[in-house]
Amino acid sequence: MLERFRADLAGLAARDRLRALAPRAGLDFASNDYLGLAESEELASAAQAALVRGVPVGAGGSRLLRGNHPEHEALEEEAARFFGTQSALFFSAGFSANEALLSTLPQRGDMIFHDALVHASAHDGMRLSRAPHAAFAHGDVASLDEAIGAWRRQGGAGRAWIVVESLYSMDGDTAPLEALVGLADRREAFLIIDEAHATGVYGRGGRGLATGFEGRENVVTLHTCGKALGVSGALVCLPAILRDFLVNRCRNFIFATAPSPLVAACVRASLKLVEAADDRRAALSARVALAGRELQRLCDVAPSGSQVQPVIIGKDTRAMSLAAQMRDYGYDIRAIRPPTVPEGTARLRLSLTLNVSEAQVVQMVADLSRELSKVHA
Repeated sequence: MLERFRADLAGLAARDRLRALAPRAGLDFASNDYLGLAESEELASAAQAALVRGVPVGAGGSRLLRGNHPEHEALEEEAARFFGTQSALFFSAGFSANEALLSTLPQRGDMIFHDALVHASAHDGMRLSRAPHAAFAHGDVASLDEAIGAWRRQGGAGRAWIVVESLYSMDGDTAPLEALVGLADRREAFLIIDEAHATGVYGRGGRGLATGFEGRENVVTLHTCGKALGVSGALVCLPAILRDFLVNRCRNFIFATAPSPLVAACVRASLKLVEAADDRRAALSARVALAGRELQRLCDVAPSGSQVQPVIIGKDTRAMSLAAQMRDYGYDIRAIRPPTVPEGTARLRLSLTLNVSEAQVVQMVADLSRELSKVHA
């Protein structure tokens, strides 16, 4: 009865693709807790204060039943003001929010055009969508424009939906948002921007890379709350009519237990902390710049320019071995393998956060350089 599952796992192991859970240990070069808020006293105090004033841990039901708590509504109102949009809707995770958007908003007759490197959650949403989808070359606006034009010439009469990440989670590069917004306007398309790795880190008051484009009727943004914000969940920011549509049509929203009201209260506190965290952003920027200089100098690795820094190794086995060596030095560094990244691009994903010091960044790169020289020998 279980043979097919054993065979599948054995196949993964034979290809060095088998995954297993391991407790976290060592210096943090792996998490997305970019501003160091997840274990901060400020958020711990906010959680304690919320419990004292009677905010419940559980919602007790879906938002359309008894699960709609004042903390959810307060968070959504504050998030809409913070990000400069008509409305916001809170989900329990970025994955479910991305899946919800793409499985619900595009309709029959529409077409979804997505960057080749968008997150797995977007792919799951597109598989559930009524609209077909097609990839365009990563970051290539001209390729996207041609794809939309070709679809129109072939009789495509619905609405085009463009799906991108503002900062890509495995390469650390950014999307050409200004050009994409211009194209969306010209092609009368919707643009969905996943701000997961930009929220809290970039933009005025940590509002993200899309901050200048929020509030437009054809722009939808997704801000996860479990990375730089240090909590969990995700906020979808969009026109009020699209929010109403999700509330009425989105299965991920209608049939799911509402997120914890306590978590919503913590996200409210985090938004206030993030808005005032220019000092944290400056410190993170300094670590990013330092890591980039040291990686280029010692490892001949081009800086990504962001807090997500890939070190491409190529072969899965080499990447896994190198990650293990770095863990022996006391660093929590993870290898990323296909299918998360394209074949032949297995890598170390270095995540720069305020959970490590500048001195630790410098020492990590020196140790990495030593181990890379063995890999390439």
